[in-house]
Amino acid sequence: MFDVAVIGGGIVGLSSAMHVLERLPGARVIVLEKEAGVAAHQTGHNSGVIHSGIYYPPGSYKARFATAGSRSIVEFCERHGIAHDVCGKVIVATRPDELAQLERLYERGLQNGLDVSRLSPEEAHEIEPHVACIAAVKVPSTGIVDYTRVCEVYAAEIAALGGEIRFGARVTGLAQHAHGAVIETNVGEVEARFVVNCAGLYSDRVARMDGADPTAQIVPFRGEYYELAPGRRHLVKGLIYPVPDPAFPFLGVHLTRMIDGSIHAGPNAVLGLRREGYRKRDVHLGELAEILRYAGFWRLVGKHWRDGMHEVWRSVNRAAFLKSLQRLIPELTDSDIVPTHAGVRAQAVKPDGGMVDDFLLVDMPRSLHVCNAPSPAATASLEIGREIAARVAARVGDLGIAATPAPAFEGATA
Repeated sequence: MFDVAVIGGGIVGLSSAMHVLERLPGARVIVLEKEAGVAAHQTGHNSGVIHSGIYYPPGSYKARFATAGSRSIVEFCERHGIAHDVCGKVIVATRPDELAQLERLYERGLQNGLDVSRLSPEEAHEIEPHVACIAAVKVPSTGIVDYTRVCEVYAAEIAALGGEIRFGARVTGLAQHAHGAVIETNVGEVEARFVVNCAGLYSDRVARMDGADPTAQIVPFRGEYYELAPGRRHLVKGLIYPVPDPAFPFLGVHLTRMIDGSIHAGPNAVLGLRREGYRKRDVHLGELAEILRYAGFWRLVGKHWRDGMHEVWRSVNRAAFLKSLQRLIPELTDSDIVPTHAGVRAQAVKPDGGMVDDFLLVDMPRSLHVCNAPSPAATASLEIGREIAARVAARVGDLGIAATPAPAFEGATA
């Protein structure tokens, strides 16, 4: 009998397990991960950006967790010698009709406690000499890091604190009983007094195994990237973002310097034809049918079909993708961009077609389900893990876990 079982070895699951062990020394904690290593899916395919929190409504989980997380993840990297760079970013307006939204982002940054500043085109060129803009906002707290490496350190911390990570353990069933839950996996059963579901792209399915209602269904969106040819990397010094369309739930194609020095361009956002479909040819007929049967998906299409068609066109037409990049860096040519990896975003979509815009945590008597953890989940992983550990600790008496709360990690933000 384990005290706590965490389903999912991505960055949120690992942080949750690490914080539970830190807060409740003596608790028996296991992480169940179906792949052979950590960070195999969303975490290992993301852009590596340490987000500042400028985009998120004040008071939301996203805003609170991102602004605190942008500090705590940097402190964690410094303590553990993980390569990172707080290089800042610029958000640039390239058309007059974007100026009002750029100003709203600036005001939101101030509301979220960020050190942001307005830039003239000349000031923006001092930071990014090749960028095209008529105005910009500088966000100094944005950075870059390798989140797979962060996960490896989280995993080492879990082991040092006495926890266990069981790889190759795919969850196939979950049943509550009087003293906890039985988790069925392809390699045998695991019994735990409390379950934390951080299954990412399959989090809604795991929640429903438990009888929970996530009030939404995961719809996968594949984000496709190009990267700049090595000889053209000098065109981008740090991070360059466009002004996002407030009516569209994605940030638009941007340019990101990675921690290895490469420059990634993207992503566009198209429907994934399977939940873990990283290539255009990856199709799972059962999962695709599940999406097409969901009324919320069709209502989403009804709201955003024009934007969706533009994303699909940019996916199949390299010239259209390049044109989006040239809005930011006019010097770019077709020979400057090379296709690279794609990621898949687990987006929770409500029955009315609305996208769940914040973290979605569903409490059950002996379980907690993280049913929506989109960007900035990696940035905010320490804060999310701390929140989940607090909720688990609050139930220690009910669960019969003989453990004593311990202080939070040194240097962490409360």
